[in-house]
Amino acid sequence: MNFESLIAWRYLFSKKGHNAINIISGISAGALAIVTAAMICVLSVMNGFGSLVEQMFSEFDPVLMVVPAEGQTLRTDTMPVLSLYAREDVEAISAQLEQTALIRYKDHQTPARVMGVDSLFTRTAHIDSIITDGYYSVWDGAFDRTVLGRGLAAEIGMNAHFTGALHLYAPERTGKINMLRPDKSLRHEHAFIAGTFAVNQVGYDDQLLLVSLPLARRLFGYDDQTVSALRIQPKEGVKVSALKHQIATTLGEGFRVLDRYEQQADFFRILRIEKLLTVLLLVFILLIASFNIIGSLSMLIIDKREDIRILSHMGADEPTIRRVFLLEGWLISSLGTIIGLISGVLLCLGQEHYSWLKLGDGTEYVISAYPVQVQMPDVLLVAVIVLALGFIAAYYPTKKLRVES
Repeated sequence: MNFESLIAWRYLFSKKGHNAINIISGISAGALAIVTAAMICVLSVMNGFGSLVEQMFSEFDPVLMVVPAEGQTLRTDTMPVLSLYAREDVEAISAQLEQTALIRYKDHQTPARVMGVDSLFTRTAHIDSIITDGYYSVWDGAFDRTVLGRGLAAEIGMNAHFTGALHLYAPERTGKINMLRPDKSLRHEHAFIAGTFAVNQVGYDDQLLLVSLPLARRLFGYDDQTVSALRIQPKEGVKVSALKHQIATTLGEGFRVLDRYEQQADFFRILRIEKLLTVLLLVFILLIASFNIIGSLSMLIIDKREDIRILSHMGADEPTIRRVFLLEGWLISSLGTIIGLISGVLLCLGQEHYSWLKLGDGTEYVISAYPVQVQMPDVLLVAVIVLALGFIAAYYPTKKLRVES
């Protein structure tokens, strides 16, 4: 330990001439510790909610999805697409056709996203795990079936135990509209409800229904080789990022290959923006808390004027004495940072294992307690921010220090 560090460490724990300095130093370290712990907890809760929503999406969204770079549909009989089916690192490829249609049940009607899926859909989505009523089926061998989002089913007044048919209408893609009989310009199909599902996301539960791929093609007027996307399930152990790059290279510029984050790009972008704004708000609070270090060091410098004079007479120059008090301020911020990091991580681990903070009474929410997920990059980021602000706060009063002869 060098000279400056030894003196700074001595000043940190020694009794000052005025007890107020000890109190202010303790308040400085305590304020930094509280804000640091708060930053860890808030970021961990945001990570927990992000992970929870990501898990919800993963129950429905495929690992990879191929969509056209332009337009709404792609053809499965082209050579680049056909080459995907020969890949040994792909377990299943499911085709889907999704567009908007009007649905009607008795006197209730509403627009909805109709998604036609094939028999391999269940290998690219964990649909059985999100069924809330009835069962999953889009074709029972005799009749077309449909599975609706729970909110959409409630809006049109249906549930899995109703026997009436759900009617689907979509405008003709080609040809002229008969203005005298506009109903003649609509394609019409019907299906019987088999069940309802819940992803706990409005875009799915309140807008989406699943039907068979042939029904969707009839409804929207497409042939047997036209789909809107291909859902890809890699084999176990295959690295998704490498597979995505290989498929994108094979297909060329006319297609886009999306992973789960890119399929929900808007949601995760908003989540990142919220996290950034939260960090900026907490940094502002931390900046205010750092002012205590300025006051603490300023009073300490005044209190140690005699010590400064003695050190100067012993041969310590002005930069050396400044480094003593700069290290003193950094030790205060480091002490607060360490206590805050340990406290924040322990609180998050306790919440993760013991669920101290509940969400309501545990019945009206998807989960019963606040989810938390401590991530090391967040811990390191918080530590760097707190230490940097602590250093800046300590630098200001030491810069004003002058050694009197």
